[in-house]
Amino acid sequence: MLEKKSMYLDELMPLIREQLYSGASVRIYPRGVSMLPMIREGEDSVVISSLPSELKKYDVILYQRRNGQYVLHRLIKIGESYTFLGDHQFIAERGIERDQLIAKVSLLYRGERAVSVDKFSYKIFCRLWCFTRPMRRLCNFSVSFVKRIVNKIIRSAKS
Repeated sequence: MLEKKSMYLDELMPLIREQLYSGASVRIYPRGVSMLPMIREGEDSVVISSLPSELKKYDVILYQRRNGQYVLHRLIKIGESYTFLGDHQFIAERGIERDQLIAKVSLLYRGERAVSVDKFSYKIFCRLWCFTRPMRRLCNFSVSFVKRIVNKIIRSAKS
């Protein structure tokens, strides 16, 4: 199934790049759960625009991995290369080069309500969400641990 999605985007990418290079923006409907809760598959869409000369931490960028897969993730570190992380993930993707970057999200649609990525409340939410990542990871681990114990107890009781 992933191959079909990728093939479809591969077919559209020349047209998307042409639009971006001409200065136009393109509205896309991301798939997957890696950007939850910010982008919900089937409910939200984003408008992508050409890359600015200078990227900023917390920008959401469309890029292409070396294996050809297209990814829409948040920029969390800028150095000799870029580091990205999906809002719903805990392991960062390091070593992304400038030539892999395609576009920047300039507008988010929550359903049909437009939310500017320049809006103060959006910026605060993004920073808080990234700041709380270690705590969210600990919470996820704790919940998973408790679920395993409860399941063991239930299985033991049934035996």
